[in-house]
Amino acid sequence: MKSISSVGLNDVQVVYSGPEGNLWELIMGEQIHIGGFASSTALAKEAGIKTGMCGVDLCCCTGAGMRFLVRMFDAKQMQGIDATQHIVQEGIKRVKQEGFADKIHFTLADVCSSGLESDSADFVWGEDAWCYVVDKENLIAEAVRIVKPGGIIAFTDWVEGDSGLTSDEAERFLKFMKFPNINNMSDYCSLLQKNNCEVITAKDTKRFAPYVDLYLNMLNMQLTYDALKIINFNSDLMQAMAGEMMFMQQLAHKGKIAQGMFIARKRN
Repeated sequence: MKSISSVGLNDVQVVYSGPEGNLWELIMGEQIHIGGFASSTALAKEAGIKTGMCGVDLCCCTGAGMRFLVRMFDAKQMQGIDATQHIVQEGIKRVKQEGFADKIHFTLADVCSSGLESDSADFVWGEDAWCYVVDKENLIAEAVRIVKPGGIIAFTDWVEGDSGLTSDEAERFLKFMKFPNINNMSDYCSLLQKNNCEVITAKDTKRFAPYVDLYLNMLNMQLTYDALKIINFNSDLMQAMAGEMMFMQQLAHKGKIAQGMFIARKRN
């Protein structure tokens, strides 16, 4: 694990309560994770999500993942946990607009201490968001506590790639992304195994580099005005953010950062 001490939950809440969060949604869509619909579909199929299952989405943001699972995989009930009040309120509004208020619910809470009942969910879900959590050990323990014996933990996350980050690269990347730390594939596998889970899938999706290319192309070729409007036409800020995105693009193409997919089953 690579980590920095200067980033915490408050920094993440500021991002997703303001223009930076809006900018991510502009370029990535409501499903603010690499691969969008295709990534969600692949994760749900690999996890064996089926009609009538009840799930918990940890770090659910505005609930796009939960709406996807209810709409596309006929999930019976979804419970989302997130620590940012602004996006929970926005999520509740969007769920009502799409007619899913009876199936999707939100709790404003720390994902490491959700208050949900133990052994209560068929699966726990996460998409490219656990990288924002400081205490990943307690996060995994909480996911395992919530899911039923024999149930599934399914998530994607931004991870350190096989090529590895130098200390300087990690510090710059983590500061820009407001990540307190970043696991590698083995770190997550070890945490899952330590918490009484069988790891079924742990793989690099190979999506990271081409999708960062896509986001930069969209900003440069189509969405420049829209992005500038979100940040009050601050051209200096736009250039600075573009520079950090290009740095992230270089890391991705060198195999230093990746999107990992993880499926694990809680042992009986």
